[in-house]
Amino acid sequence: MGRWICHLCSRIADSWLLLLLVLALSCSPAAAVTASPSAPHVKPSYSFGRTFLGLDKCNACIGTSICKKFFKEEIRFDTWLSSHLKLPPSYLLSYSGNYTDDAQSWRLVDITRLTTKYQHDQADKRICTSLLKTKTCSLERALRRTHRFQKWLRAKRLTPDLVQGLSSPMLRCPSQRLLDRIVRRYAEVPDAGSIYMDHLTDRDKLRLLYTLSVNSHPILLQIFPDVEGWPFPRYLGSCGRLVVSASTQPLRDFFGAAPEVAADLALQLLAVLRSMGTNDLNYFFYFTHVDAGTFGVFSNGHLFIRDASTLGIIDKEEGSQLIDGQQEYKDIFSCLTVDCQSAFVSCNSIREKQSLVMVCQELLPKLLKGKFLQPVQEKIDSFLQHCADGLADDQGVNEALAKLAELLKPLRSCDSRFAYRYPDCKYSDKY
Repeated sequence: MGRWICHLCSRIADSWLLLLLVLALSCSPAAAVTASPSAPHVKPSYSFGRTFLGLDKCNACIGTSICKKFFKEEIRFDTWLSSHLKLPPSYLLSYSGNYTDDAQSWRLVDITRLTTKYQHDQADKRICTSLLKTKTCSLERALRRTHRFQKWLRAKRLTPDLVQGLSSPMLRCPSQRLLDRIVRRYAEVPDAGSIYMDHLTDRDKLRLLYTLSVNSHPILLQIFPDVEGWPFPRYLGSCGRLVVSASTQPLRDFFGAAPEVAADLALQLLAVLRSMGTNDLNYFFYFTHVDAGTFGVFSNGHLFIRDASTLGIIDKEEGSQLIDGQQEYKDIFSCLTVDCQSAFVSCNSIREKQSLVMVCQELLPKLLKGKFLQPVQEKIDSFLQHCADGLADDQGVNEALAKLAELLKPLRSCDSRFAYRYPDCKYSDKY
């Protein structure tokens, strides 16, 4: 009897041990993973490549000041905010994006290339074939060998001879005062402020030279910032060959705008051009070309220069400090975006009303034509034609535009669509 009871107790103990083992296995992490109905959700992410950003081309690039924002996804491409977060096509010249500093509030930005991807690629090939006689190469190694860059390495100060022959209109007639401003306000280095280039590393010098050679737009945004009242969008930084700036809507989007909006933008356009000719720093700004994307409009209705790549500068205090022959100098840096055989344009050929005439020919008719009742429209068309034909008559252009401005002022309206001057315009004729 006792033996039977011991056998029964042993069987019961074995059953409890088996039950405990099953419970332990069912609670183990491995079992939990196996039993899970679906894998945990993984946050989608951009697959940023060095090639898309142009980082693989550095230091033949603009800079790296805003790269962290891209990789932390604090800059996102506007039309690609899908669940897959795919990058946009690399062949586009500009992209709309969203930018944040706190991951909560986002604002629109423009993300642009200095030139098209195709032009960049062609220029890269030209560097390799002309300097190293190879189809592909290290762009930095090739450019560092050039006579111009060796002069940059030895230089303590950016002087006119270091930028001679570069295709940028901004550097066509350079003064020492302008070049000092470039170095002092160069935003791709942390300790700018001096007119001497001691704070620039070899890498910084190559990036600055490359940017000036390809497209001076980001440099203009840095040295004439919007916070000081200049009509340019705010420069936020660069990564590789992409520039990030505050977003503006191109003027072409307003060619079909209501009459009161068209009148307001036309008056702003004339005011911007006047400030470019007369300002406290005594720089004369002029355009070599304008089109429907040259100017842009912020969400508050304020008009700015959206694309400064065709903007030239003449220093009215010092004038051009290139000596005869220096302007016609050509090397590989002169040919990164233009044909090396392109015609030379003298500083003396720039007319005071050149930009106004271009705007009267190319932009104001598209903005103002057919918007108003007669006889107002007839008068507007007459003033525009007088301005467009007035390249040889500066005084005639001034008179036509003054009359046009007086005609347009009462055609504007004062409401919240024009937030840049509302509600001030309710209380003052100045706005």
